[in-house]
Amino acid sequence: MPASTLPETGRTGPGKSRMSLRSILSWSAVALLGAVAWGVVALVRGEEISAVWLVVAALGSYAIAYRFYSRFIARRVLRPDDRRATPAERLEDGVDFQPTDRRVLLGHHFAAIAGAGPLVGPVLAAQMGYLPGTLWIVAGVIFAGAVQDMVVLFLSMRRDGKSLGQMARDEIGRAGGAAALIAVFAIMIILLGVLALVVVNALAHSPWGTFSVAMTVPIALFMGFWLHRFRPGRVVETSLIGVALLLLAIVGGGWVQNSSLAGAFTLSPTTLVFCLVGYGFVASVLPVWMLLAPRDYLSTFMKIGTIALLAVGVVVAAPVLRADAVTEFATSGTGPVFAGSLFPFLFITIACGALSGFHALVASGTTPKLIQKESQVRMIGYGAMLMESFVAIMALIAAATLEPGLYYAMNAPAGLLGATAESASQAVAGLGFSITPDQLTQAAKAVEEQTLIARSGGAPTLAVGMSEIFSGVFGGTAMKAFWYHFAIMFEALFILTTVDAGTRVGRFMLQDMLGNVWKPVGRVNWKPGIWLCSALVVAAWGYFLYTGATDPLGGINQLFPLFGIANQLLAAIALTVCTTVLVKSGRLRWAWVTGVPLAWVVAITFTAGWQKIFSDDPKIGFFAQRTRYADAIDAGQVLPPAKSLDDMHTVVTNSTVDGVLIALFLLLVAVVIVNAAVVCARAVRAPGSLPTTEAPYVESRIELPEQREREPLAGARS
Repeated sequence: MPASTLPETGRTGPGKSRMSLRSILSWSAVALLGAVAWGVVALVRGEEISAVWLVVAALGSYAIAYRFYSRFIARRVLRPDDRRATPAERLEDGVDFQPTDRRVLLGHHFAAIAGAGPLVGPVLAAQMGYLPGTLWIVAGVIFAGAVQDMVVLFLSMRRDGKSLGQMARDEIGRAGGAAALIAVFAIMIILLGVLALVVVNALAHSPWGTFSVAMTVPIALFMGFWLHRFRPGRVVETSLIGVALLLLAIVGGGWVQNSSLAGAFTLSPTTLVFCLVGYGFVASVLPVWMLLAPRDYLSTFMKIGTIALLAVGVVVAAPVLRADAVTEFATSGTGPVFAGSLFPFLFITIACGALSGFHALVASGTTPKLIQKESQVRMIGYGAMLMESFVAIMALIAAATLEPGLYYAMNAPAGLLGATAESASQAVAGLGFSITPDQLTQAAKAVEEQTLIARSGGAPTLAVGMSEIFSGVFGGTAMKAFWYHFAIMFEALFILTTVDAGTRVGRFMLQDMLGNVWKPVGRVNWKPGIWLCSALVVAAWGYFLYTGATDPLGGINQLFPLFGIANQLLAAIALTVCTTVLVKSGRLRWAWVTGVPLAWVVAITFTAGWQKIFSDDPKIGFFAQRTRYADAIDAGQVLPPAKSLDDMHTVVTNSTVDGVLIALFLLLVAVVIVNAAVVCARAVRAPGSLPTTEAPYVESRIELPEQREREPLAGARS
């Protein structure tokens, strides 16, 4: 029977499931409700719109996409085969390769991909209005982000869990592969450093957050041993115990903050850097079942529980969207939060939640080494990305329901706002919005902060927005401070799970790279290679993190402006690899599934990169910024954020380095794409499919409980 006729369950021919009349009516109702919600969000102007409509529009779209589009990709494009043994089964070593319950793996994968991006990006992009961000988050995840994650996961799984860079080298060729390996690893170090810096900033001098996050480590170790050694297979039981302990840790954090123990958990940024580096190394070398997977699974309960609670709060409180649907900053490119017009910078600012290259690293890192059955790539790859997209929607709602005056008072640069409530009020008025000094003071007092002025970066704004929504349903105004600090701790926990999984992925990637030179290092079960590569990865991002924590203009702060474009360039590499493999394996007719989002992400990243290099606006172009500060040095002037002439020289150096690096990254990605295009052209002209590096077929011996009630699997070998 042709492989293209096989659904991922393994049933064939007459056994295929068909939609009943009830199912047709149900899905038609979902589609209609979603369409009405989109109509309200996109078309209604001149009156207040409830945030509930955004929730309905997003959830309706996700449901349709998962039920139909992801199923189409699984059945027609990927054709998973549950009779085929996965790397987790064939290469099981108890360290990196371990068949893992799909529920635990879904939690691990979601926690690993859901970092700062879905929380911070939408908050910053709210300066362009709620409509552009909402459209990109929902459409982007359905047709690009979730597709990338699912396809990369499948391809890596079929190649013994190879990393993205190694797959590029194997499938595209030496030139493109070498460019991909260099670009992917360099970009990943930058991403890990930025994510770790967000964690440090969130936990510094916060005993509540530090205690609660620290307690997740022993809880995860307990869960790992309980599930793996003492009560194998008892996922529900382990989950209940873990969630109960997590809730105790959160409540205990509040108690610690107001007790004599607060000093022990009040850590400086530099101390937190060493803690993160140590934790990253340990999480990278310990068996995945012991710490990483259970901790990420545990974190997922916190993440999903908080976001679900936020969604309930939105539905119950029905806050109105106070931001405009589309602001003037979307077209003028003069926004105070970040400079640049809607295209391409909205799609760079909102990455995770719509399309993120970092996800491809996780999908070709830990997850393909843990998956039990091939059919699970749909739930884990596509489904987890939809979950993250909903997080992004809720973050956008939290920002868009704030008073615009408060939003800009928190997110505009300090150089514009000044240091006092009076100066900030005047600056916001100059932007076309209003907020009084007393309102600014009261807003800070309500969440027990000294000031909210110029608290840029998105995280504090999200925390204030969440506290507004939560306090409107749970506890009233008196609980605002509690919910604000809870949100800050939640954000730190959210991001830390990306750092630990990312470090392990970086170790896999470095082992693949060095394995091309010396084979033993490439073996993931060779202990010296594991320890050496883990140490090198944490040393790399740890150096940039430490320098950034001690110098406001140094280390990872120097590379922070590259974060958005670098992340999306990773997506371009991932989608290039996916499209190339589809064409090489004789699936040219389906190459548009990854080819269309590839064309889109190349357009936005190369346009943004061009502007960052050649724009004469110092707020956008790196070299224009360099010229401005160099001229100011010659004139003896000091421009913000510099505070001295030495700082001015540092800014000149940073701008030069950023400009050169972005040009180098664009060149490397261009080499990958051109090399891939040559391979695809050769594959199209070839009479049959070109050889790929897919691992040989091995019959699976694992039978899952849910399969026993189904007829025997007859999946396709593809």
